[in-house]
Amino acid sequence: MPDLLKDKTALILGLANRWSLAFAIAKAFRREGANLVLTYQGERQRQTVEDLASELGVARVVPCDVTREVELEQLAEILRAEGDKLDSVVHSIAFANKDDLARPFLETSRDGFLLAHEVSAYSLVAVARAVAPVMNEGGAILTLTYLGSTRVMTNYNVMGVAKAALESTVRYLASELGAKNIRVNAISAGPVKTASARGIKDFSRILDHVSQTAPLKRNTDPGEVGDAAVFLASELGRGVTGNILFVDAGYQIMGL
Repeated sequence: MPDLLKDKTALILGLANRWSLAFAIAKAFRREGANLVLTYQGERQRQTVEDLASELGVARVVPCDVTREVELEQLAEILRAEGDKLDSVVHSIAFANKDDLARPFLETSRDGFLLAHEVSAYSLVAVARAVAPVMNEGGAILTLTYLGSTRVMTNYNVMGVAKAALESTVRYLASELGAKNIRVNAISAGPVKTASARGIKDFSRILDHVSQTAPLKRNTDPGEVGDAAVFLASELGRGVTGNILFVDAGYQIMGL
């Protein structure tokens, strides 16, 4: 079934480098015929995202810092001005201070806790509010989460709590936006060697443990996350909303 996203327009936020899950999703979307709009945060990221956009054959790259309401409003205005019919949105944004990931969760700073939740969870609310008016014919909003939202993962700390908030946000947004035929889901990917993952202490040990324990006896391939995103964004996923789709080689089902 080729061209599952033909003539569809997708907005992807959080594409930072070629190792990110957002890049894997962008490649899968392009493979299926989607037109993409990519965003970057600040001038420091601009050239990197523009280079990746050129590699993907994407013509439109726009600035957007999700912590600034004015930039989200400008993003929506840009999309409307171009006459775009937005069909799907990929929210691949998360951040926590490195210090708050390295020390015990009990020692999480107040500012660090608030920052992790603003960037990793509230930003989905802000993005959905900005883009929903442009999704005139409905569509799909996707975000990325991790098993640390419901289980204690060593050194994941405040990010796990933020991901729990993100998953709850998915359910509430799905409930409210369903009347507009906008579906909201999250993909819970297994650990992948991304730039952000390398900020987690002893991350290589996590990869080793998962590959030994998961039913498929391996770690998650980024391309599998991209394919899952295509399913959720396409007509094949038209009946799915408010869900967390695990793409982790089955690791989440395992106990001791």
